Amino acid sequence: MHYLTLGILLGLSVGFAPGPLLALVISETIQHGIRSGARVALAPIVTDLPIIILPCFILSKLSGFDTILGIIALVGGCVILYMGYECMRTKRVALDLGGIKPKSLTKGILANALSPHPYLFWFSVGAPTMTKAMQQHIGAPLAFVVGFYVFLVGSKIVLAVLVGQSKSFLIGRGYRYTMRFLGLALCTLSVVLFHDGLILLGVIAR
Repeated sequence: MHYLTLGILLGLSVGFAPGPLLALVISETIQHGIRSGARVALAPIVTDLPIIILPCFILSKLSGFDTILGIIALVGGCVILYMGYECMRTKRVALDLGGIKPKSLTKGILANALSPHPYLFWFSVGAPTMTKAMQQHIGAPLAFVVGFYVFLVGSKIVLAVLVGQSKSFLIGRGYRYTMRFLGLALCTLSVVLFHDGLILLGVIAR
C-alpha cells in the first residue's frame, strides 16, 4: 500500500502538471474531440518501458554503493521539491493553442520520448523507489508502477473530458486547489527522500 500510494500521488502530480504532453492532450481535445485527446494521453504507456528499465538496471548494479545512492536520493528529493513548488504556484493552463497543429498519438509518443522530464524522473525518483521496493516484496514495485501509470494516464484522460465539456476548468479554482494539494503532498514526500539520502550518506543514523 505504501508504494501504491506513492505511485498514485506521483502519477496524479505529473498527470495534472502543465507540460508538453498536457498541451498536446488539450490541443487535440479542443480541435478533434475527447477521444483524440485521450489517445495522446496514452503516449507514456508506449514510450516509458525502456526509460524504466535502463535506470533500474544501472541502480541494481550500484546497490552496494551507499554514497552514490545517497546522492541520487538527495537529487530525487530536489526534483520532487521542485515539482511540488511548481504545482503550488500553478494558477492556470494556457489555452492559446492557435499555433499548434493537430497532433496524433504518434506525435504524442515522440513528444514524450524526446522530453527530458521522463528520464529525469525515472533516474532520480522512479528507479530508486523501484529498487527500494524490490527489497521488500515482489509486488511492491509492481504496485508502484501500476499506481503511477494508471493515475498519470487517467488524470490526463480526465482533463481531456473536462476540457471537452468546458475549457474554463483549466483556469478555475478547482484546478488551482488540486495543484496546491498535490504540491504540498510532493513537498512532504521530498522530506522523506532527503531523509533516506542522508541515512545512506551516513549523516544521520538509520
